[in-house]
Order: sequence, then structure tokens, then C-alpha cells
Amino acid sequence: MNGHQGRGLTVDLSTKQGTARLSRPSDIRSIRLGDTKVSYVPDGDVRLRPLAMLPDTTEDVWAAHPEYLDPTGNLVGSVGALLVEHGGRALLIDTGVGPRTLELPEGPLHSIRGGALLDNLARLGRAPEDIEAVAFTHLHVDHLGWACTPEGDRPAFARADYLISGPEWEGRGDLTAEQAAALAPHVRTVSDGEEVFPGVQVRITPGHTVGHAEYVITGGGRRLIAFGDAVHSPIQIDHPEWSSGFDHDLARTAENRRRLVAELAEPDTIGFGVHFADVVFGRVEAGGDGPAWQPVDA
Repeated sequence: MNGHQGRGLTVDLSTKQGTARLSRPSDIRSIRLGDTKVSYVPDGDVRLRPLAMLPDTTEDVWAAHPEYLDPTGNLVGSVGALLVEHGGRALLIDTGVGPRTLELPEGPLHSIRGGALLDNLARLGRAPEDIEAVAFTHLHVDHLGWACTPEGDRPAFARADYLISGPEWEGRGDLTAEQAAALAPHVRTVSDGEEVFPGVQVRITPGHTVGHAEYVITGGGRRLIAFGDAVHSPIQIDHPEWSSGFDHDLARTAENRRRLVAELAEPDTIGFGVHFADVVFGRVEAGGDGPAWQPVDA
């Protein structure tokens, strides 16, 4: 065990208990970075058609990796947000899919359901009015579901600034006209390298969308990279060349992912995959016999 592996509890995905986590959505999970606490806040879960989701894969790939699939053969993922707490202050990154259930007959998305975000925030001791800022990785519907109240006419986090990269806000993403109008007075566009919260820096990584952003959180000698939809499933960590059916620019996203995977293998570096199954926090351990993504639970 090297030095950075000793800083946090790493789960072995080669065991039966470990592989079970790849086929179930995540509940609340928290880790500490010094004085900063970061928590995954579940909103719901998603099921994806593996061949449509990752078009460069084959039936043989999934036959060799059934641990990622549910009993119906769909890829399992989580939907939610990341709560960052420091010195009594609170930042939320993304807002889940909201109180909705959607099923599609074809394409990458099989089904998605949400609605639990506010209840899970309460389990973590936070109410919407406690959130001083909501930072978005991008404006797809499964990341902005609770940006507005279910009626769509006002922000759900009434006291918060809404932080969105300039290019992403310019395109408005999946926001309806009503939602965009309701949020506009609260939006503050952010730029690459900007510190948006103590120890939290934004970096713009176009590819999945034109203004996709990642957030780098540092504290206690460690850093965590909340990489949004740069990676949808931990299996892509082993194959960064596999872009998803939702990516805007497949080649650019693959290039970003190769860079990200290498960075996540550096000492004292943790990743956060908002759509990963019950392995949302992890580090990359390349060159071993098992998967490169190794969950971190502390």
C-alpha cells in the first residue's frame, strides 16, 4: 500500500460485496477533506442501455462485465448532487433530475427517476435556504431538476447564487424559457480557474456540452475532482476512449477523459462520479488486475 492509498478506506471491487455495489444506485455517502465535508446527495437513479450508451462497446464487453448491469441488462447509475460544507457554509453542485419519472423506448436512456434530493439534504441537516450557491457542471435536465421549484416559476434555492459557465448559460441547455427567466436574476457566470467557494475551483472542460465544467475541491492535503459527465460509468475509467451517446463532441470528451484518468491516478486525488453506481467516490489505481476505479469511503 502506498502513501495515498492509506488515506481513506478503499473498497476492493474484486470481491462479491464489492461488485454488488456496481449494480445498485448510491445512497448518501460522505468523505472529509480536512475541514471540508463533501457528501453525495441522492435524488434517484437511472438505467441506461449499455450498447447505446457506450456505442464503442460490444455484446462481448457486457457479457464479460455483468456486474455493471441490473437483472434486465441495463447499466445502473445514480442521479443526484454533491454537497460541499466548510465552516458552516454550504455549496451544492448540480441538483439532480427533480420529481419526475421518465421511460424511453429506445436510445441510451432506458429510464430515470428522481425526487429525493430535498429529503436527502434534510437527512444531512440542510434545508434549501442553507445553500449559498448552486454550481452546475452543465445544464442537462438530470443536473438541473431542482434548480427551480416543481412549478418552474422560481428558484428552489431562493437565497443561492446560481453558478454556470458562460458558454453553458449562453446556450441555456435544457432549461425551458420559463425556467431560464426565473433563474436569470440569480445566475452568475463563472470562468475557468475561478474560486467559487472556499477551496473549490471551477475549470471549464468542453466536450460533453459546450460549457461543461468540473469542480476541484481541496482540503486536508487531498483534492477531489467532481467531474460531472466527463465520465458516466466506472467502466470508462479502464477505457477512456469510450465516449457516451450523450456527448456533444465525442473526440474532445475522450481527450478530456484520458487527461482526467491520468490525473485521478496522482497521489491524494479522489474523483466524484455523479452518475456512478454505489461507487461515487473513488481513486484510480492503474495497472492492477481489477478495475482501475477503486471506491473510497472515507
